[in-house]
Order: sequence, then C-alpha cells, then structure tokens
Amino acid sequence: MTAASTRTTGGRASGVGRILVAVYAILAIAATGRSVFQIIDRFDEAPIAFSLSALAAVVYIVATLALALGWRRIALATICFELAGVLVVGTLSILSPGLLGLDGIDPFGREATVWSAFGAGYLLVPLVLPVLGLLWLRRRAAKATA
Repeated sequence: MTAASTRTTGGRASGVGRILVAVYAILAIAATGRSVFQIIDRFDEAPIAFSLSALAAVVYIVATLALALGWRRIALATICFELAGVLVVGTLSILSPGLLGLDGIDPFGREATVWSAFGAGYLLVPLVLPVLGLLWLRRRAAKATA
C-alpha cells in the first residue's frame, strides 16, 4: 500500500474533503455563536427555536469531527440528521412559524435560527452542505471498495 492510497482511504480528509471539513467547521463556529447569543439574550422569546439552533450547532461540531477523523458512520448519521433538521425546521419556519415561536421573523435577522427558512441567514449553506457531505461520503465509500 502506497502513501497515496493510504491518504485516499485513510481516516483523514484530503482534497475536496478538507474543504468540506473547513466549511463544516466554520458553520459549527457560526451556529454555536448564534445559538449561545440567542439563548443568553432572549431565550424566553422563542425557546424551541433557539434550542434547535443549539442542537444544530452540536450537530455541526460532531459532523466536523466525524468527517475530519474518518468516523464514517457517525458522519453519515449526523449529516442525515442535519438534512432532516434543516428540511423540517425550514419548512415549519415558513409554513407555520408560530410553532417555533418565530412569528414575523426575518430569515436574515437576529431572531432567525440556523435552520430557519432553510438556512437563508447563512446563504442556504445549511441546505446545500448536507447534500454535498452525503455525496462526498458516498464517493469515498465507492473508492474504498474499488
């Protein structure tokens, strides 16, 4: 086994995987900062929504670690959960924002959560990122079995 094949099938991300990990890390930091601020500053206004923001932050942190360290099953589970979360919260925030305590929110405003309006406050990165993550995991799995 050569060094190049070890890099391709080993635990650490390389190439496109490094970019994916970097974007996940940036989103993890942003989501953590936003959720901490929302919980400290105005938790009583929308406790469900702001708790979901904190959950999103934890998911991004775990996904970042799993992708970086090659924990495929954990990465797959967290990314699938992330995709489901952004789809459910995004849909609810648009169709029935009152369920989340987000009546009259601006998707780009202070009251928005990480996943509200499908991550519109983050340029829809929360909607696109899990799809890219799943595609990357699938590609790596195919390379590993080849």
